[in-house]
Amino acid sequence: MAEEIINRVANSKLKTFDLEEIYPEGKRVSFDIKDWLFEEIILKEKDFRNAVKNHDWSQYKNCFVAVNCSVDAIIPSWAFMLIAAEATPYANKVVIGNLELLETVLYQELLNFVDLRDYTDCPVIVKGCAEKPIPDSAFAFLIAKLQPIAKSIMFGEACSTVPLYKSKK
Repeated sequence: MAEEIINRVANSKLKTFDLEEIYPEGKRVSFDIKDWLFEEIILKEKDFRNAVKNHDWSQYKNCFVAVNCSVDAIIPSWAFMLIAAEATPYANKVVIGNLELLETVLYQELLNFVDLRDYTDCPVIVKGCAEKPIPDSAFAFLIAKLQPIAKSIMFGEACSTVPLYKSKK
């Protein structure tokens, strides 16, 4: 007589949170202003403003844009702001920084609106493997939201988790 195999994971209160499931779809664009600098080191205001004015900003429609400068040049804040002002009407989001900062900002904003009530008093696994570029900071934002409500928090997959937090309740 064979003993029935019981899936204890499926029968538990264990919940999995996958940051990839809330990943906002859309093209990511790194906008480097170095090409608009004189010899890639000096910002000439008149030339820079002309470049901004004549640029086709509509190409960033529904994109997520990270505005940066990849060369060692002193760029005044207004230059980044001018680009953001032109790109914002088209883009889903514009940040001043690199693509990792862009993802960080997106996740910080998204996690402010995620309803986590279903995770209250439950053991939670934060899924670790992802196909999409999830920044480490997104995991920290999620921990900050889950820790006050979850019974415990683990990282990984149901078959192999790393314990991170256990409530003292």
